[in-house]
Amino acid sequence: MMPAISLSCSDIMSKWEEMVSAEGQYELDVWHDLETLTGDVISRTTFGSSYAEGRQKFQLQKVQTKLLVQEAQTLYLPGMRYLPTKRSKRMREIDNEVKTALRTIINKRLKEMQAGEYIPDDLLGMLLKSNSEEIKENRNIKSGMTVDEVIEECTLFYFAGHETTSNLLAWTMVLLSQHPYWQERAREEVLQAFGKNEPDLDGLNQLKLVSSRDTKIIPTCSFNESSHRSSY
Repeated sequence: MMPAISLSCSDIMSKWEEMVSAEGQYELDVWHDLETLTGDVISRTTFGSSYAEGRQKFQLQKVQTKLLVQEAQTLYLPGMRYLPTKRSKRMREIDNEVKTALRTIINKRLKEMQAGEYIPDDLLGMLLKSNSEEIKENRNIKSGMTVDEVIEECTLFYFAGHETTSNLLAWTMVLLSQHPYWQERAREEVLQAFGKNEPDLDGLNQLKLVSSRDTKIIPTCSFNESSHRSSY
């Protein structure tokens, strides 16, 4: 998944660099861009070449989440969810649209698998391969997941990793800005490990300070002010 994650990070950093170079300095609310970043990462790692389609559907999921929050904050009356309100209609429309689109992507992959074509090693490809092997091993189609269950897994990837990861990245930036000593140390380690090269898996595994394995160290990313480059 490293190339997909790296590409999404490069896209957002290029956007920030353009903003800074145009103005000389730029005040930016990074929260929205970090939401976009994590959504793009999930879309790319889940759907691979179908990333653009997946991204559009995940954006609809985000709208759906906001509508659900609004509904939860509304005074509830028994049977209210069955009323054809504007909000309930929109929620059903989004749900049908997302499921229809994901079903199309999944069915296309299944046909490619049956034809013996190459299946990308994205999360959806891995899930479908594993499901197919389970069915063959048990010689029973009921032992595997249905298309509807695969759709549920795809939406779960998004809900489990989207806001949680963007929250973590935003909080990490806050902590690094409050503790410049750790920011400098983290930056120094990243630059020593990679220089101007793209991060790779072997290099990431060698990092000691910028690592989730060290529970004593809070920072997980560094920001290079001179080049406006971030390494996660």
